[in-house]
Amino acid sequence: MKNWLLLLASIALFVTPLLYFANDSSAEFSGTDDKVETAVNEIQKDYSPWLRPFWSPPSKEIESSLFALQASLGTGVIAFGFGWLAGKKNAGKL
Repeated sequence: MKNWLLLLASIALFVTPLLYFANDSSAEFSGTDDKVETAVNEIQKDYSPWLRPFWSPPSKEIESSLFALQASLGTGVIAFGFGWLAGKKNAGKL
C-alpha cells in the first residue's frame, strides 16, 4: 500500500506542473543555454558559434524532457554501480 501511495505522489508531482502551465502562454521552457546565448549576443554582436547541433528537438518541452531522461539514466547507472559495490563488499568479495 505504501509503495502505491509513493508512486501516486510521484506521478502527481510530475503531472501537476504540466496541468498548471498547460494554458499559460507566458510559460517558457528555456534553459541556461538560451540565456547564455542571449547574454553573449548582447555583449558581442558579431559572435558566431564554432559548432552547430546536428539535430534540434522540435520544442523546448521535448528538449527539457530529454535532458531529464538523460539525468535519470545517469543517476540509475551511478546508483547501480554503488549498489553493486556494496553488494560485493557485503558478500566479502571486495
